[in-house]
Amino acid sequence: MSPHPPAWPPRYARDYRPPAEVEYWRPELECVEPAERDRLILAKLQHQVRYAWAKSPFYRRRWEAAGVSPDTLKSLDDLGRFPVIQKSDLRAAQSAHPPFGDYLCIEPAEVARVHGTSGTTGRPTVFGIGAEDWERIGEAQARVLWGAGLRPGDTLMICSFFSLYLGSWGTLAGGERLGAAVFPFGAGVAGQTLAAVQWARDLRPTAFYGTPSYALHFADTARQEGIDPRALGIRILLFSGEPGAGIPATKALIESTFGGICVDMGSMAEMTPWMTNGECRYRTGMHLWQDLVYTQVCDPETFAPLPYGAEGTPVYTHLERTSQPMIRLVSGDRARWTDDPCPCGRTYPRLPAGLYGRFDDMIIVRGENIYPSAIEDVLRAVPGFGGEFRVIVSRREAMDELLVRAEYAPSHAAPDAQTALRGDMRARLRARIGVHPVVDLVPEGTLPRTEFKARRVIDDRDLYQHTLGDQATRPA
Repeated sequence: MSPHPPAWPPRYARDYRPPAEVEYWRPELECVEPAERDRLILAKLQHQVRYAWAKSPFYRRRWEAAGVSPDTLKSLDDLGRFPVIQKSDLRAAQSAHPPFGDYLCIEPAEVARVHGTSGTTGRPTVFGIGAEDWERIGEAQARVLWGAGLRPGDTLMICSFFSLYLGSWGTLAGGERLGAAVFPFGAGVAGQTLAAVQWARDLRPTAFYGTPSYALHFADTARQEGIDPRALGIRILLFSGEPGAGIPATKALIESTFGGICVDMGSMAEMTPWMTNGECRYRTGMHLWQDLVYTQVCDPETFAPLPYGAEGTPVYTHLERTSQPMIRLVSGDRARWTDDPCPCGRTYPRLPAGLYGRFDDMIIVRGENIYPSAIEDVLRAVPGFGGEFRVIVSRREAMDELLVRAEYAPSHAAPDAQTALRGDMRARLRARIGVHPVVDLVPEGTLPRTEFKARRVIDDRDLYQHTLGDQATRPA
């Protein structure tokens, strides 16, 4: 069956679900020739752009200033002529037009769910989601979860915050739509990880959602209780929120720890359904489910779309959103994309290494570009690594110093073993990142674990510079 131009916004049959043995939720969309699917995408995109032009002063103002309009959009390539939007633009719009900004395209009374960001890096962003949008979100995420191997007979344990954070709620909506038994355990309360392990031992969920860091913390807690994580029977582990599930060494560690497959997912909360960057059960990198959210990988400075094979930053556009549509939202993440075939038979482009860092997370030490994900990949492959690390960048006199504080396993507690481990880590890191780091070893369990997104980089060079500045201006 070929895709055809849809009614917009689309409405999906709530009682539709493919047989459990079928590989695809919508094979006529997932496996079609890309050029044919592009015709469907263009039709949806044209509807979405016309809708935003009519309903949103935010978009009309920006597009008129850039000299574009819905009439500009004759092909998918024309989308690159439209200006990008940044998170700072959304915060400014909400500051000027509280609470939802003038890119809310429905009446405030039609908002059915309110979510948002925590505001840890600036003004919180408020998400106003209409009821019909929420249904479409559940439908989209059910499709992606089906591709990851989840089925109605599964029990999905969600170990993530149930708060403003959208990741857990989106997983819940997708799992419910798919027909799985959904176990929204949550995270963040003192003692909750121990309780989660005990509940998992008794209820034996077959699928798990959280962050990679939290899954490894969950496994450590299980071992402390004398429980082998593999004995819990979890066959699918779904992750978002940080790049660990796309880092080969971390993916391998999670799979060997639990005996299940590690599936990498996630884009941005603003782009919910965020699973539309999502791996299938073959785990060859995240498919870009282009008929739901259209993704371009773009130059991080000019935002011009790049060809397959190039590295850039994903720029996302909703195709089914009536409440707060995002049209060319810049992610700031680092990714490389490809259109190479996947064994699953889906014809979507893929991010073969997932989202493996952020352009604004890059640290430059002595002229070398260094990403925390590369350091994690190296350390997790070193025998004797204890599971957690921190990267500390400082400045001694005029020279940058890179210190990697890494835990060692109990098997390497002896002084000679630590000396060898330190040398091994230092040599491997030097070969990978181009800088000789100082390696500081601490016992396993020393560094804090996280129930949310891991923050592993501390850059205190500003302190050094500010101190010099203070000294220079201080009266003699």
